[in-house]
Formats: sequence, structure tokens, C-alpha cells
Amino acid sequence: MARAPQESTIAPVRSDDPKSQKKPDEKENSAKADTKKDDEKEAPELSEEDLQLKNELEMLVERLREPNKALYRPALETLRTLIRTSTSSMTSVPKPLKFLRPHFLELQELHKSWPDSDDKALFADILSVLAMTYSDTQPRGTLRYRLLSQEASSTPSDPGLWGHEYIRHLAAELGEEYALKVEKSQDISTLRALALECATFLIHHNAEADAVDLLEELECVAKIADLVDKDTYVRVCTYMVACVPLLPPPDDVAFLRTAHAIYVQHLKFPEAMALAIRLGDPKLVYSDFHAPANPLMTKQLAFLLARAQVPLQWIGVPVGDGSEETSAEYGPVVDLDQDLLDILYNTGLLEHFRAFGKELSVEEPKSLEDIYKTHLENTRGASANVDSARANLAGTFVNAFVNAGFGNDKLMVAAEDGSSWIYKNKDHGMMSASASLGLSLLWDTDSGLSHVDKYTYSNEENIKAGALLAIGIMHSGVRNDSDAANALLGEYLTNKSSLLRTNAIVGIGLAHAGHQREDLVPSLLPLVADEDVSMEIASLAALSLGFIFVGSCHGEIASTILQTFMERDEKALNDKWARFMALGLALLYLGRQDASDAQIEILKAISHPIAKQAQILLEMCSFAGTSNVLKVQNMLHYCNDHLDPEKEDPTFQTFAVIGIALVAMGEDVGAEMSLRQFNHLMHYGDPVIRKAVPLALGLLSASNPQLGILDTLSKYSHDNDLAVALNSILAMGFVGAGTNNARLAQMLRQLAGYYYKEPDCLFMVRIAQGLVHMGKGTLGINPFWLDRGMMSKTAVAGLLATLMAFTDAKAFVLDKSHWMLYFLVTAMYPRFLITLDDELKNIPVTVRVGQAVDVVGQAGKPRTISGFQTHQTPVRVATTERAELGTEEYLPFASVLEGFVILQKNPGYEKMEL
Repeated sequence: MARAPQESTIAPVRSDDPKSQKKPDEKENSAKADTKKDDEKEAPELSEEDLQLKNELEMLVERLREPNKALYRPALETLRTLIRTSTSSMTSVPKPLKFLRPHFLELQELHKSWPDSDDKALFADILSVLAMTYSDTQPRGTLRYRLLSQEASSTPSDPGLWGHEYIRHLAAELGEEYALKVEKSQDISTLRALALECATFLIHHNAEADAVDLLEELECVAKIADLVDKDTYVRVCTYMVACVPLLPPPDDVAFLRTAHAIYVQHLKFPEAMALAIRLGDPKLVYSDFHAPANPLMTKQLAFLLARAQVPLQWIGVPVGDGSEETSAEYGPVVDLDQDLLDILYNTGLLEHFRAFGKELSVEEPKSLEDIYKTHLENTRGASANVDSARANLAGTFVNAFVNAGFGNDKLMVAAEDGSSWIYKNKDHGMMSASASLGLSLLWDTDSGLSHVDKYTYSNEENIKAGALLAIGIMHSGVRNDSDAANALLGEYLTNKSSLLRTNAIVGIGLAHAGHQREDLVPSLLPLVADEDVSMEIASLAALSLGFIFVGSCHGEIASTILQTFMERDEKALNDKWARFMALGLALLYLGRQDASDAQIEILKAISHPIAKQAQILLEMCSFAGTSNVLKVQNMLHYCNDHLDPEKEDPTFQTFAVIGIALVAMGEDVGAEMSLRQFNHLMHYGDPVIRKAVPLALGLLSASNPQLGILDTLSKYSHDNDLAVALNSILAMGFVGAGTNNARLAQMLRQLAGYYYKEPDCLFMVRIAQGLVHMGKGTLGINPFWLDRGMMSKTAVAGLLATLMAFTDAKAFVLDKSHWMLYFLVTAMYPRFLITLDDELKNIPVTVRVGQAVDVVGQAGKPRTISGFQTHQTPVRVATTERAELGTEEYLPFASVLEGFVILQKNPGYEKMEL
């Protein structure tokens, strides 16, 4: 029936025409004919002009062969002129080089036979250019003849006269030759001298990036400071600073120091100060701060220092007990006027922040319902069995985070006596509730203390302990002469109640984060070493010292913590709190790269598992924000093994996952690449690794809600493993912290409906909702500031301490240590731009705010922002946004429009009459 087509024998139709079968002799004849045709084609290709040039070049080569030496010089001069004046398209070789290529080997032999003279030097110069066409068969020929030319001539010619392509060729060969000579330990001075000539040419011909790369290859990048001028230094410095995350140590530090020297040379103090802070060099900070003659510039630098939480003794301000010895190692003690001290103490931050809130119409307190919007939640029609104490505890944190800094929330500050929210919590919940006062009254060191003070006399120990923590939280990021935090909390460090002691310890750590005050060491350090105190007190004392001396490499504290690891018994080291002691040690070396090598070696000698955890924390903190690829690979290597929890403690793998994010977050490409690694870890990792991946994502993109990351976290928040789901929900709060992101708020409302029967997860959803609306959208927790070029060490310390509590959420946050969420306070800072006049009064100015565009190394003056909107200051600037002035009426003292910027009238400005 249907077989007929199969049986048919129709020949297949061919798509190509059948080729004629030629006999072998016919093939040969046709090949000869083809080559003949090709020759005929090539012959007429040369135009009359080209033929004349070819004949002229051949005649000049012939002259160089003749015995008459008088003809050599004119012939060489003519050759040089013809090569230099030849023009070609970008894709073709210049005609003289093309026609001289067949004679190159012959000319080389001729050059060898000539005696040393200026003629021979010129000949070598020309051969150096011709060698560019022979680079495949004679590597580094261009450089060899260039060096021969310089040796033979008394006045060597400038290599730049041969043009840009020649210099680029020379630069490439210089790098190769340098590597070979260093390997053989030969003299490299001539190569460096030539490299400087090439770099000078490149800088003055808009190829600053090539010049920096060349000098970096020859390991003399510091010399570029002598080559730049007022027109080229900006492009050179921006390129050098952009390269820093991609360089291995110590090249990255060398680049920063060179860029700093160039900025100082051209009196660009804000840029120089930013790099000095980034280097963590007290001497540079001191000299930069006292260098400007203009007092307004000094005030602008003071705003930078205050934002970076730089220790005041670095600029010669005595701290603590006022002893002048503390400042002696940094520079002479100076007596600054009160205006400057107020800026350095961040005294005006609260006033400006509240005015900013008023400008944005968010000064009214928000209630919990405003945030939860429970009428939009889908709770499947069933009346949820809500754990009321847990719900009230969540409300405590949401209220604190949302109304942070405004000091007018209805639950705590504005509540009438007796009806305070504290009494709606039980036991340890009361502690977090009274501590939340500190967040509501953030930076309000005057009237805030009177609000909190009444709770310090409470008979209920939890309320009293929370009040002590509130005092510490309130003073975070601001200072005052009275040093109230230390005075009020210091007396509780020896209290018999461990609850009051721990809160006083943490309070002192938060209040003095980054201050590096030596006078606090004698009261806290003995608690770390004392074997009679509980591991909780010892670990939190170590953590507080880590906060106070973050990134300082303090030897005495480090050795005491290491000593404690060696001397405490196994039971103490197995305690859940021991990880915070390890973190305290790691924070001392935050961002200091190789400075922690000795401590890592000591930890390798300790056999207890805590040593491995401390080692990884130390390694990742040392390279925080550096994008060091080798360290990221190291951390991935730790995650490689599938360990048996009964035989070996796998906690260190949890820290290694967070370490990947901590190291990679300093640079966009590295951060993007790490996302792929996290995906793999989530698929193939053990539970201890999987639960850390969301935390790492939260750290990587704090206050920066990227759609890809939000979708990933949304997926993980429905994971079968509740530990992963919990951490994903927290990470969603981290990613959207202070952004009021509507998409994220909707996701969290859906999660609240999904987890309505799961009290732990619902608690975390509420916390995340509070974080997303932090400060009613005015605060952020991203540790990078100043156009994402600077990393705040105190902010990283706060983020890490919070994440550390979530590495075992059941033992800490979901147990009795939920107060650890307040560690975030050191990372909380307003995301605003406020413009000030010369009297530091708020002045509204038109600014454009848009997405930041990377323009490093681009030609001309491209736009630095895209899709901008025009606003009046004060204005909110998100993590990935950048602002620029929309008027020429004012000139800013700051290099980046962010935070507080002082403006002055532009003397050359003329208002346009319409």
C-alpha cells in the first residue's frame, strides 16, 4: 500500500553541478595558466607612483652597497624621510616598509660591516623600523637595533619621531626583553631609560594607559610622576586607581602611592586624602590634612575623615585621656578650632540627616502595619497560629531599623510611660527592645541619653542590659568631648552579672568602632586572657577590640588572642562563642593583606578546629575588597572537600564561602564571576556550604538590589533546608537594605504568606522587611563609598559580625542573641548628597543624578552618568548612582559629589540674561 516509493529506483538529484574529469597533464597546464594569470594580475597592481617609489628605494639600497662612503649619509637621510612621510591606512603596511622587506637581510649584513659612526647609528635606526615587518622571524629586532643606534650615536634621536605604531611595537618588545634580562640578572638601566622615553611620548599622545602598562612591566611605575603635567595627570591617576583591584601585591600599593604622589604634586587634596585613607597610612593622612592653605578645603577633608571613621590621633588630635604620647608616632599634636572638631566628630550628622528626611517628607514615624501591609499578604484564609512573643520581638527590630535616626517612633521614644513596647516582650526580648532605643535615637548623643538613662536604673536586668547596649549603639559613628559611652559603660565591665558585662563590652565596641583608642585596651584585653570568665565574655571582648582597632594590626591584642587559643581548654574552644574571638583577631588585619602572615603560621600550629576557622577568617579579612584572585581560589579550595561532620568540624567551609564574597566584592568583574561559583557551590556543596551561599550573596550586593541576585535569593528562600531559607530571607534584607525596593517588598509579603506557620522564617521575613525600609529609605549598609572606590572598615566589621551570627542562626539569633542584629549599626550611613556653603549652611543647588558609567581610559570627555534626573540638593544617591553639578555657578571642593560637599561661588560665572 505505502511501499511503492521505497521500491522506486529514481536517481538522486545533486545540488552541485558535476565536475568535469580532467586528465593529470591537463591539470598541470591549467595550474600554470592560473599562476600566469595571477602574475599578470599582480604586475599592473603597482601604480606609476608606487613603481617610482620602489625604484627609488632600490637605488638607495644600491648606494649603501657602493664603496663611496660620501653617498651613505644622503641615502640614509632620504630613506628616513621616505619612511617617515609615508602614510597608510590602518590595515595596510606603509609602502616603503613593504618594498624594503626583501632587502632587509642584506641590509642587516651591510650594517654589521660598517664601522661605528653617526651614519651607522642612523642606519640602525632605520633597520629598527624595518624590523617591525620581520618580528615573526626575528623577535625583538626593533628593540635590538634601537639600542644599537643609541650606543653608536653621541646624540640619539627621539624614538617618537617614528610615530605611534613604532612606539607601541617598541613597548611590547621592551616588556619581553626586560623579563629575559631580569631572569639572567643582566643590566636593565638602558631598557628603563628607553621605556621612559616611550612613556613620555605615549602620555602626550593620549595613550596614558599604555604608558602606565609599560612602566608597570618594567617595574618603575613610580617614575611616571615626573612625566605627567596638568593636562595628563587626571587620566593617568584614574587609570592607575582603576587598575589596583587587578594587581597582585605589592604592585597594588605601589600604584596607590604613585597616584597619591601625583595628586599631591597637583594640589588635588581630596583625591590624595582618599588614597591615603585607602592605604591606611597615618603619615600620609597627617601631611595631606595639614597641607591645604584654604580652610574650606581642610573642612572638606575633615568630612572625608569623619565618613571614613579615621582615628583622630592620625591627624594630631589627642584622644582618650588626652595624653600627647598617643599622637607622637603620627605627627605633632595640633590644636584644631571647634568648627573642624565638630566635623571630625560628626556632630552635625544628625541635624543634617533629619533635615534630609524632612526634605523627602519621611520625618513622620512609620508604624509596623505601614511596613508589613498585612492586608496584601495571602495567608490562605486560615487564621495563623502566631507566636505573639516572637512577633513582638520582630516588631522591635522592624520599628528600630525603619525609624532609625529620626528619634520619634511611637513604640519606644514617643511612647507614654508604662505603655512602652518593652513591656510587650518577655525576658531576653526586653533586652532587644530597650536596646532598640539606641537605633531610634542614633547619633543623638544629647537628648538621646536622657531617654535611655531612665532604663539603666530598671530593676529588670534585661531592660538594664539593653539600655547599656543602646548607649553604645547611639554613639556609633559620632564622637564627643565628654566620651559619655566609655564613662557610662566602663563601670559595668567588672559587674557580677554576665548579661550586663556582655552588653557593656559590645556597647563600648560599637561606640568606639575604628577609633583605635589605646586607653580602652587595659579594660578590655584582660577579659580576653582571663580563663575564669565565660567564653561568651572573652569572645565578645575580643570582638569589641576587633571593632575598635579594625585594620590596625595591633600586635598586643593579636598575641593575647592567639595565646588564649593555645591556653584555653578544649571545652571552651568548642563553645559556640569561640568564632567571635576568631573574628576579633581577623578584624585587626582587615584590608592589610600580607601583614597577617605570621599570625596565620601560628594558627597552623594549633591543632583545635577553631584554629582552622580563625585562619580562614584572618586570610579573608586581610584581603577584604582586594579582588585577589589567588585568595578567591584558595577559599574555593577549602570548599572542595566533602567532610564527615562526626570526624571533622566543617564550620570553616561556611566561613570560606563568605570569604569569597568578602574578597571579590571590591570590583565588579570579580563580583560577577563569583556569582557563578556560588551557583556551583549551591548545587554540589554540603549543607554547611549551602547555608552560607545566601549570606555571601547578601554581603556581595549589600544595599544594591540587582534583579539577578534578587531572583536567585527568592528561589533559595523556598529551599527544603530551613537554614538556607532563613539565611536567604536575611540576605534579601541585606540586598535591599534602605532602598524601599517595591519588587523586593512584594517578594517578602509573599514569603510572609508562605511561611505563616513557620515562626522562625516569619520572624526573619519581618526582619528583612525592616531592613528594606531602613531609615525609611534614607540609610544604606553598603561598605563602599566615594564612588564605590573606598571601603569602610567599620562597616565591613559590622556586616561580618552580623553574618557570623547567622552561620549558626539557631544558636544565636533564633535563640537569645537576637540583639546581634544591632551589629549592623556600624554599617548604617545616610545615602545622601548635601551641599554646604562656606559657613557650612545647607544650600540648595541643581544636581544631576544618574547611573554611574565607567569612563576610565576612554577617549575625550565622555558622560560619567547615564539616564540622569535633575534634582535640588539635598538628594538621595543610591549605591550605583553618581551625581554631578547641574550649574556652573558653584565649584565643589570635593572630587566626588557624595555625602557632605562644600561649594564656593565660581568667580568666572556670568548669569545668562533671558
